Parts: sequence; structure tokens; C-alpha cells
Amino acid sequence: MDYQTISIEKQGQVDHLWLDRPEVLNAINTRMVTELRDYFAGLVENKETRLVILRGRGRAFCAGLDIKAAINRDEPAPFGGGMGFQGYLADVYIRMRRCPQPIISLVQGPACGGGFAFMLASDIRIAGESARMNAAFIRIGLSACDMGTSYFLPRLVGTSIASELMLTGRFIDAQRAHRVNLVSEVVPDDQLELAAQPYIDQMLTTSPMGLRLTKEGLDLAIDASSLEAAMAVENRNQLMCSRTEDAREGMAAFVEKRPPVYKGR
Repeated sequence: MDYQTISIEKQGQVDHLWLDRPEVLNAINTRMVTELRDYFAGLVENKETRLVILRGRGRAFCAGLDIKAAINRDEPAPFGGGMGFQGYLADVYIRMRRCPQPIISLVQGPACGGGFAFMLASDIRIAGESARMNAAFIRIGLSACDMGTSYFLPRLVGTSIASELMLTGRFIDAQRAHRVNLVSEVVPDDQLELAAQPYIDQMLTTSPMGLRLTKEGLDLAIDASSLEAAMAVENRNQLMCSRTEDAREGMAAFVEKRPPVYKGR
């Protein structure tokens, strides 16, 4: 697809995915949703990309839905699983969680509504000092239970703080987000990329299968019905990994006190 509202910068095994509508604070329109759906769906079969860095071009991460575009939409609404644009956009967040690559969001400026949900659906979040986030849906006559927010947010910060943020739509700034474990760290905006580098470097030292199955296993364990259910997934994942050439290489490298050389086999 010829992307117009997002851009992908490939740096080795890392994709830098930019929301690229800075003139409207990277607000979400139908074209952006179509492109994000295409990109995240493609990651499932992509063995070259091991990690995704999600950012917003300009002074905002993502201001949420482009309300003017939504009001003035002069094209047919997408089918979205029978739920129109609602279901069409919601599927982006599902695809973010289903893709095997970890996603790191680097957040500066506003991250509102659907943009807040992009951040929540990521695996790791790093905030610039200017970051301000809110569940904006409730401020425009809608429910704050939207785009996975009611699922992601209480799992990250607990029910009490999630209730506060969702029932009021109030903003949470970067420093408080860090205190409540919504983000891993807060850095000056111009150091976001630098702050992400240690995460990138450390993830790229892992085996490809080990990294993918860790993301999958963690997601399944969060909702596991019991310890036994979580351990069943862990056992399956370890058996799969242990039979790879990479596992043998990792153990040999540990014994020989050298960096492992993984080949994805």
C-alpha cells in the first residue's frame, strides 16, 4: 500500500512507524486507519521486523479522532465487521496485540482518545516531558469505554485510577503517568529516541522465537483463568524454543561467555 498518513523507516530489524499528519496533530481519519490495519496485519508474516517503534510526527503523538473529518465524511463508512468505522478502527488495536513484534510507543504532546489507546495497546511506553494523555471519548458525548481502553487501562494502573481517568476524561501528565506505572520512564522530548535505544538493543540480543513467544505468553497469562493455565502456555513455549538451533546457540554462548549469534532457526 502507498502510505499517505503513516510512514515507515526501517533500521535493520526495527521499524520506526510514524503517525504522519502533523498538521492536525496526527488525528485519526479513515485513510490512517486503513493504512494502520494494512501495516499491522502484514507484521504477522514478517520475520525480518523484530520490533516496532511507534511515534507521532511533530508536536503531538496523536490527538485522537479527526472529528472534523468524521463529521464531514463524504465517503461511505467502512463495513468494520458490521459496525462501520467503529469496528474498522477497533480492529487496529486487536492487530497491534496480535502482531508478534513488541511495540514501543514514544509519546510527546497530546495522546488523546484513540491516540491514548495506541499508547495503551503498546508493550512499552516512554513519555516525553510534554506528554499529556486522556480518555477523551467521554468529553465528546461518548463512553470512555472505547478502543480497548477499558481493557488495557485498569490492567496497567488498577481499577481506581482507571475509573478516575475514564469517568472524568481528565488529563494525566507524564510525571504522574510514571508514578502510576503507565509509562516506564519520562525524558526530555528530544531524548525519546535515545531513551528507547537500550530497550531496542536488549531485545535484539534475544532469540527471535523467544521474543515473539514472550509477548504472546505474557498477553495470555494476564487473562489466564489459573496458574495452571498460564503455566501450560509457558511449558508449551519453552518446549518450542528449546528445540531450536537458537536455544542451543544461546546456551553455548552463555557457557563460553560470548554474545550469542541467533539465526532465527
